[in-house]
Amino acid sequence: MANLNTEIVDNLRQIIEDACTDSKNGIPGMTVVVVGKNGQELLAHSAGKRGFESSEPMTLDNIFWIASCTKMITGIACMQLVEQNVLALDDVAQAEKLCPELRDVKVLGDGGKLVEKERGITLRMLLTHTAGFGYTFFNEKLRDCNKAIGYDEFSGHLYDIKQPLVNQPGTRWEYGVNIDWAGILLERATGLSLNAYMQRFIFTPLGLENISMFPTQHMKDKLVHMHNRNTDGMISRFDHIHRRPLIVDTEEQVKQCFNSGGAGCFAKPQEYCRAFSIPVVLSQFSSSKLLNDGAEILAALLNDGTSPKTGAQLLQKSTVDLMFTNQIPEFPQFGRQGIPDAKPWLTNPLPDLYPSPKEEGQGWGLTFMLSGGYTGRSKGTAWWAGLPNLWWWCDREHGVAGLVCSQILPFADAKVLGLWAELEAGIYQGLV
Repeated sequence: MANLNTEIVDNLRQIIEDACTDSKNGIPGMTVVVVGKNGQELLAHSAGKRGFESSEPMTLDNIFWIASCTKMITGIACMQLVEQNVLALDDVAQAEKLCPELRDVKVLGDGGKLVEKERGITLRMLLTHTAGFGYTFFNEKLRDCNKAIGYDEFSGHLYDIKQPLVNQPGTRWEYGVNIDWAGILLERATGLSLNAYMQRFIFTPLGLENISMFPTQHMKDKLVHMHNRNTDGMISRFDHIHRRPLIVDTEEQVKQCFNSGGAGCFAKPQEYCRAFSIPVVLSQFSSSKLLNDGAEILAALLNDGTSPKTGAQLLQKSTVDLMFTNQIPEFPQFGRQGIPDAKPWLTNPLPDLYPSPKEEGQGWGLTFMLSGGYTGRSKGTAWWAGLPNLWWWCDREHGVAGLVCSQILPFADAKVLGLWAELEAGIYQGLV
């Protein structure tokens, strides 16, 4: 059972505090939460301010746009439906019937020419980023193909997700709007919006009041400010880039706002890591069985899909095992292919997604990367990130998971990355 002694926890808290001392050159404010396999919080600490030049201290109650940390939740939702035989991982006909857009989408070729795709797209491809979709801030060809309008994946409009493919399906790993399309499949299979599904079958039944694609006024009152690190290394204010869900104020406006399975959620970090357990009766598109959602999102994954505190089941162990199994062994070095800063105000260039021994290779499960590293994590550790520099990891072998949260653009901020590595290494060194 993972545990940290008081001295280690105090040291980790001080590291976080020190990182947030200089809001202009360092990190304005952040929250870090770490949980063990038994569901116990090993560390929960906030430091710095709610925003640059703000007088409000950052607290554990503050709300972050968790961006692509949403992808893991969307994956859990989709795999719940796979367990119920509502969705299938490898059924092209089902995917194209639910989403004719996936049948008709074309591939962006040389010179901006659109060509026919050579095979169909499946849910598994969407969850593993091998369907062929990209992101405009990571792909220069895609960035330029729709000029003068362009694409803005955070606009809250489906238009910006209806992009051409940048690769033939199944031929390459490329990070993109794939999991947004997985969320659309879920919506059309269930007749629910993605946010409504998550609220009904993951968030509300677990007692979570501070995770949503459409923050309540209470959540918006505690929203962490967005920031930009300028080329000189200095922090400045930055307008929120995922603003439409923050300003819709009628039911009709909410219905018209795209539910992004790839980046849509706002959350209190502790609620991303832990929750309370309540039995859930599945809706009409399921069988008559009961689904008991787990007591922790990350801790339930650590514990093979079952709440370590209540025994309630979020996913079957076999499903969690599948999610943590490398789905793309044919691309063992996919994370080292390099990602450009196609929109430098959103991301720094990424020569390697995560530093790890090359001989180990890299894997991708169902919505997250799998890799070891130099901090002490196991080879099969799941992890991923959110654009404004949030990072989570889940190490089933060592029974520890965590989430590091900031709100700084562009992505891959060197100071946040350095802090994450230091904290993770300190946690593994201190585990008893």
